This record gives sequence, structure tokens and C-alpha cells, in this order.
Amino acid sequence: MTLRIVCAIMSALLLVGRNQDTGSAVMPPPVPLNSDAMGVFCGMNLLEHPGPKGQIITAGRIDPFWFTSVRDTVAFTLMPEQPRDIRAIYVSDMGRAPSWEDPGASNWIDARKAFFVIESRKQGGMGAAEAVPFGTRAAADDFAAGNGGRVVTLAEIPDAYVLGGETAGDPSANDRGDVRLN
Repeated sequence: MTLRIVCAIMSALLLVGRNQDTGSAVMPPPVPLNSDAMGVFCGMNLLEHPGPKGQIITAGRIDPFWFTSVRDTVAFTLMPEQPRDIRAIYVSDMGRAPSWEDPGASNWIDARKAFFVIESRKQGGMGAAEAVPFGTRAAADDFAAGNGGRVVTLAEIPDAYVLGGETAGDPSANDRGDVRLN
């Protein structure tokens, strides 16, 4: 009878451990855009700039890393000196944004599921070329039809497009692999 109790306790502990592991893999929710959101690279308030925004949530930080543009958000994931414990990458869904000047406070989407228009005539919050995110392919296609550019996934955004000095409408040919989420 004692062996059965020990086995039952061991089984329960094993299940609890598995549930905890599964829980840590769940993406944390996005944080609504607010007046405290300051861009990582520029140190400026996100609300003072037009266009889509980004946030990256890591395991080692309570608050997200905020970005005045999606281009900067993607660049952050490519820089070896930045944290690698990324748990979630969220970008503004511009298909649900009130306007270009007001990208919305809570219309965040998982960057890995978004469709991005690159090489369009629209400039991001800091006046550079932007990777404009949308929650649906149809919304991205509509934007590209009116503003130029091409539709890609996160993994298809060229490294040079987000790391180089390109301006809006200037294409780049270097592709990169998937952004890793730990």
C-alpha cells in the first residue's frame, strides 16, 4: 500500500512539473500602448510619432521593450548584443488602426503571424522605411496596392531592410531566417 502512495505522489509531482513547463511556453499578452512607452533606440515617447509600433517581451524584464517603428522592432531581434530571451514580439495591426497618425493602443498582433508591406512609400515613426504590419493578407495587399511595396512574412523581411540605411521605397535583396523566440 505504501508503494502505491509513493507512486501516486510521484505521478502528481510529475504532472505538476509538466504543467509548469507548459505554462512558461505561453506567450505573455501585449501591453497596451501608453504615455510611458519610450523607444529603446531613440529614447522618445512612442505617442509622439506616427505609424506602426512594436513591443518585445523578454523573460528577463517586467516591462516590454518599446519601439517607435516596426523596422526597429525587427532590427532588435537581429542584433547579437540584444537579449535573446524573447518571449513575444507584437506589432501594431495597421488594418485595425484608426489612422497612420494613431496606430492604436491595443490592436497588437503576434509578429510571427502578421503580413508586412515593405518597400512602400510610407515612412515609419522615425522617417525611415517601414515594415507595415497587418493581421490579414487581404489588408496587406490593399495597402500595397495604394502605397506600393510588396507583402512578406516576418521571416522574409531582408536583414538589410531593417539594419541598413534604406529610405521608404528603397528595396533590399538580402533575406534572413526566422526570428527566434525562446
